[in-house]
Amino acid sequence: MSLDFAKFIKYSKPGPRYTSYPTALEFSDSFGYDEYIKKLENQDDSRPLSLYFHLPFCKNACYFCGCNVVFTSKEEKMLRYIEYLKRELQILSKHLNMKREVIQMHFGGGTPTFFSAEQLKVVIDEIKSYFPNFTDDAEISCEIDPRHIDEDQMRVMSEAGFNRVSFGIQDFNEKVQVAVHRVQPYNITKNAMDLARKYNMVSVNVDLIYGLPFQNLETFKETLELSLTLNPDRFAVFNYAHVPWLKKTMRKIDETTLPQPDEKLQIMQYTIDYLTSHGYKMVGMDHFAKPEDELFQAIEKGELHRNFQGYTTKGGADLIGVGLTSIGEGVDYYAQNHKDMKLYEEAIDAGKLPFERGVMLNEDDMIRQYVIMELMSNFKLDIKRFESEFNINFKEYFKDALEELQRFASEDLITIDDDKIACSQTGTLLIRNIAMPFDAYMHQHAGSKKTFSKTV
Repeated sequence: MSLDFAKFIKYSKPGPRYTSYPTALEFSDSFGYDEYIKKLENQDDSRPLSLYFHLPFCKNACYFCGCNVVFTSKEEKMLRYIEYLKRELQILSKHLNMKREVIQMHFGGGTPTFFSAEQLKVVIDEIKSYFPNFTDDAEISCEIDPRHIDEDQMRVMSEAGFNRVSFGIQDFNEKVQVAVHRVQPYNITKNAMDLARKYNMVSVNVDLIYGLPFQNLETFKETLELSLTLNPDRFAVFNYAHVPWLKKTMRKIDETTLPQPDEKLQIMQYTIDYLTSHGYKMVGMDHFAKPEDELFQAIEKGELHRNFQGYTTKGGADLIGVGLTSIGEGVDYYAQNHKDMKLYEEAIDAGKLPFERGVMLNEDDMIRQYVIMELMSNFKLDIKRFESEFNINFKEYFKDALEELQRFASEDLITIDDDKIACSQTGTLLIRNIAMPFDAYMHQHAGSKKTFSKTV
């Protein structure tokens, strides 16, 4: 693929990653606790469940990290958190039919495997005592820091039905690792991969990040080559989102050492060419998978979905977020737990779910959510199917958005006809920009340069 660097840099501007629509910027306390409880209690029991558990602890800060993390080395803090998770599940069981089918569960962090094998087993057993109906083909996954995984932990997860893991690599170059405070030699990552294969993880993903301090095309080539020797099933290759106004640890990064946009674009182009030449296919924004992987098969059928856990084939489920800062999603709402541990504990001590804020979707939100998520997931929109779904004339409803999209069409980044909108291969790399004209909230944030990370 040949990228027009000048064209790409022209499109570089702050924009959402669209793990949700409306985005988290629209979450507020105007969607209250009582409304959230009603939503839980009145969910359609025929819809399956997707579960997310946030295990927030890390021993040290990785300076590039944008996650909600609690830094500690004290085991008593972790044991205390497990007890509060148990109590949160007990309260949740009063408001949700826990016997519904579970088709997906994900442990995110933090570093979930910072918990010992014994502690992980306690958490998993508690979850399964409340949610007894995991489907046979449920996707059960965990984020893993290769520096914090041993055979006992992997065995516990395997015996509990975990079948997917994701390893954070980011970059193998030692100078880059030191600059971002995450020193992780190749052999540590290789040992983690060997454990995953030994314990029959169906799919192993590795995460890389481009745009980190001291990276350049030559150093990233070496990282790609080393990563490929691990033979992962999927790659996630993210553009580093430098948002020091949101994440204090990012302020420790010397901005003068960050690669310039043209260098990042060269890295992006090389990565796409390199991985596709070695048998991987681009799937969704930032992701690559082997052709036999279900993600690739889903995008071929136009059936890929996107939620807070990333790209998935498991659509049509209500997402329940458990733990500090976790986000849940229903048909017409998003709900987020407290980010502050003290407030999280106080809510549970009062016999309440640790809900802090969220957003109720109106009709226009749901219409736009459908369009944006289709574009973000499958890089195309079936206009006729949309019109059948919502009984709306697409071109009338989105007249303004379609006018904005003409500049993308004029540069062959998308095609628009009566039946569909479809991205070209180059256009897929600007999918966030292409989705933004459909976002009714963007004008509220247009004047702020410190709201979103840049799209390129």
